[in-house]
Amino acid sequence: MQKLKQRVLTVTPETFDQLALDVFRYQAVNNPIYKQWIDLLGLDAQAITSVDQIPYLPISFFKSQQIVSGQWQIQDTFESSGTTGMATSKHFIEDLGFYDQLAAKIFETHYGAVEDYVFLGLLPSYLERTTSSLVRMVDQFIKKGRHAESGFFLNDHESLLSSIDQVRKSGKKSVLIGVTFGLLDLADAHQADLSDVIVMETGGMKGRRKEMLREEVHTFLQNRLNLNEVHSEYGMTELLSQAYSKGKSLFEAHHSMRISLRETNDPLSREVRNKTGVINVIDLGNVHSCSFIATEDLGRLHPDGRFEVLGRLDNSDIRGCNLMIG
Repeated sequence: MQKLKQRVLTVTPETFDQLALDVFRYQAVNNPIYKQWIDLLGLDAQAITSVDQIPYLPISFFKSQQIVSGQWQIQDTFESSGTTGMATSKHFIEDLGFYDQLAAKIFETHYGAVEDYVFLGLLPSYLERTTSSLVRMVDQFIKKGRHAESGFFLNDHESLLSSIDQVRKSGKKSVLIGVTFGLLDLADAHQADLSDVIVMETGGMKGRRKEMLREEVHTFLQNRLNLNEVHSEYGMTELLSQAYSKGKSLFEAHHSMRISLRETNDPLSREVRNKTGVINVIDLGNVHSCSFIATEDLGRLHPDGRFEVLGRLDNSDIRGCNLMIG
């Protein structure tokens, strides 16, 4: 697996298909749950010779099964949010250092060096959660950047705005990354000029506020915080890779990640085009677990490869990395 991880960190669009097939062949043998799923579908793993033939594992399996490939000692566990009585997803992590490397590489592909930014995390009650992949990512970015102004902010808007003023005076670039309900709370309480800050929302109200369309959220934030665009991050407990949007809710996946769509009423279909479908993800970062995930998120693919996230399938549990920290 170590060689596969190194290849993931250097994957390119040209090498993606071959690496995806190699990861599939490894996981089809070494992941008991995925192997059983392939068998239940009546597929012969040896007969799969192209990426578009690879089956996707339903994301809900992370709630009830231990999804691991190979035998190794669990270093940490990322766990999704959930209200009382709700089953949560658990993603068992073999190598936190690999996750840290991959997350930084993905961010830098879109925005440049992590060290160039002050990171301000508006992540309410994050200290109450020690199993959030989002908190881990932001915390590692803060440590890598080593800027005194960086840090986490719970509900202390005054301290956050004061820190932004300090960053502005220093001339440094900054990223304010927050759960959507946290950013809306900030914008409700304060009309501020954050035009020189990258404001990045991580999606969803998670039961904290009335649900809104992403366009409504962005318009409100733009008006109250004087923003030309609101950036977004698409990630989840069950994936180690992230996608980013620099505006207009159009996400771009990193080389380690590929998005496709399936029919909303057929979990085994694939390659839906020119209409809304359900998002399937190949995340090569999941080399230690399962890289082929059928999510419960509705989406739309654009001809240039970017994608939109439009909501959830009906009756899907409210889940994601965002409420975990609240």
